[in-house]
Amino acid sequence: MISLMASGGVALLVAVLGTPMLIRWLSRRRIGQQIREDGPAMHLAKAGTPTMGGIAIVTALAIGYLVGHVATGVGFTRAGILVVLVTVGAGCIGLLDDVIKVRHKRSLGLNKRGKLLAQVGVGMGFAIAAERWAGANTHLSFTRWNSIGIDLGPVGWVVWATLIVVATANAVNLTDGLDGLASGSATFCFACLAVIGYWQFRHFSIYHVGPALDLAVLAVAMAGACLGFLWWNAAPAKIFMGDTGSLAVGTGLAALCLMMNLQLLLPVIGGLFVIETLSVLAQVVSYRVFKRRVFRMAPLHHHFELTDWPETTVIIRFWILAGLFAAFGIGIFYADFLSVTNLH
Repeated sequence: MISLMASGGVALLVAVLGTPMLIRWLSRRRIGQQIREDGPAMHLAKAGTPTMGGIAIVTALAIGYLVGHVATGVGFTRAGILVVLVTVGAGCIGLLDDVIKVRHKRSLGLNKRGKLLAQVGVGMGFAIAAERWAGANTHLSFTRWNSIGIDLGPVGWVVWATLIVVATANAVNLTDGLDGLASGSATFCFACLAVIGYWQFRHFSIYHVGPALDLAVLAVAMAGACLGFLWWNAAPAKIFMGDTGSLAVGTGLAALCLMMNLQLLLPVIGGLFVIETLSVLAQVVSYRVFKRRVFRMAPLHHHFELTDWPETTVIIRFWILAGLFAAFGIGIFYADFLSVTNLH
């Protein structure tokens, strides 16, 4: 428990105290957000706001995770180290994307194909290392490794894990369109995973997740990093996380769920990200097939902005949804635990 408190507390402090220094550094170099021309008109006023704030999130995560071990004597695990590495790797892709946007003064960075290929490469590298080096279980899982009973095998699991990593990273990326929306929503998700990870550690005989405590420490560090960053990212945002942050956060969320055998519970815990992604898919399919739009603008948060909801109203209501989804995820997990213990 001390390791969890140390990890989350340090990550929170590093993000809260370190983000203003990053803001000043970015401002001096005039590294600001480029606003997409086809976005809501009211967002044009945000042009020039410092971006690449994901640097603060990833840094706070790494320091919090490290202190959570050094200060308490809890051992590092291959699974935890791998999740940190893939999170940093995804952040680097986002950083490159953000740098291109700033240099070319446009809202588009890497081309879609190049960005997707880079994400697939990072995701596949993680999946292979997770299966061969970190001892990931290859069963299709919901709340436990044996909750469904289907073994995907090494190859099938690598393909499946890569898909989950890429999909989740892009889902968070799509959600990151309003001040504090993605960082606040992600905080709920990581807090949920911290609780589940600690529970898996306490009940190893049921879940068989050896690195559960280490993954819980990592989840708490990520929650603290996102919450600390939210202090400066909340409306009106002093800094945006950029693709540096959204890709790192989404990838870290997916990687944790994969290592904790929560693959099919992930869409519940991160339900808001799923809704945002589905709104984009529905918009694209509807327009291409029927030449009609389902929403005034996608992702969904922009639709509500254009129906005259104030930005803060959209953000807070979406935070409520994110919190409810995370709580529902914990509820499902605990209900499954009760069903298993009752059988014994």
